[in-house]
Amino acid sequence: MTFLWPQFLWLQTLLPLLVLIYLWLMHRRKAQTLRYASLSLVKEAMGKGPGLKRHIPPLLFLLALSAMLLASARPFAVVTLPMQQETIILAMDVSGSMRATDVKPNRLIASQNAAKAFLAELPRQVRVGIVAFAGTAQVVQPPTLSREDLTAAIDKFQLQRATAIGSAIVISLAELFPDQGIELDALVRGGSRLRGVPIDTTAPKKDVKPFVPVAPGSYGSAAIILLTDGQRTTGIDTLEAAKMAADRGVRVYTVGIGTVDGETIGFEGWSMRVRLDEETLKKVALQTEGEYFYAGTAENLKAVYEKLSARLTVEKKETEISGLLALVGAALALLSAGLSLLWFKRIL
Repeated sequence: MTFLWPQFLWLQTLLPLLVLIYLWLMHRRKAQTLRYASLSLVKEAMGKGPGLKRHIPPLLFLLALSAMLLASARPFAVVTLPMQQETIILAMDVSGSMRATDVKPNRLIASQNAAKAFLAELPRQVRVGIVAFAGTAQVVQPPTLSREDLTAAIDKFQLQRATAIGSAIVISLAELFPDQGIELDALVRGGSRLRGVPIDTTAPKKDVKPFVPVAPGSYGSAAIILLTDGQRTTGIDTLEAAKMAADRGVRVYTVGIGTVDGETIGFEGWSMRVRLDEETLKKVALQTEGEYFYAGTAENLKAVYEKLSARLTVEKKETEISGLLALVGAALALLSAGLSLLWFKRIL
């Protein structure tokens, strides 16, 4: 635990003084009682003493003061809280390599089933968009709360040639930041630097906000989940696109599907060896402050999405807890006063 105003912690040293004052008052009351001529008459009039109950309200009040004084120092602690992310973009590979059967029944079907299970676990208030990519990338479902529309979009996937992982990241960013003028075509033609605001100069003029890079992982309103076998064959360089996401603070969680050894697949008269490129996916996750997950089997893939669901709905972060401590202090003070009134017909 850390404190924004640690100098206020010195106020805690006043609490032992309050304890001494309380003990002095108790001793003084006892001394006044002994002045009566007949102590037995006093005991008969008072009946059975309150015992330890007499000290409970003052003790609760002392704890209340301690909590409030601690709150005045503005403490920070690492706590688990719901994340602020409101939008998730699922970027899913539909390239020919996804027909490989090293994940049963094949990579594509396993990823579709796991994605739909992931959607079912997400809170209903989280918007989800879907980007499908092969030789290029496109938004097949803009961010929506409708799980039915998302499921329908996933079921319509069709395999295509080539794999443009970097393009998928760029299209996802364009969907998340429509006011930044991110244009995939301009990037492919080399019309703009990746670290700036890529603008297609042949397109109609738009109101484009100036782009200022932020710390990686600092954007808490959205995240990208990239599911692929990681072998880029065309399009924008994957790590350059990851740099764009990092400069905008967007975390990219990468999910590697398939096996490192891979297998040989054939399609329309050609064949190729398709392997999982874990190194690139790990670099993308590291660069954007996300995380890499390996999904070598259909069961592993489902487990990965379950973990992602948990990670995207809660997170551990350093948060100021002075308000919580103040609330605890107020509750203890009210409890102290209530017990005192109930037991002794007075406050303390």
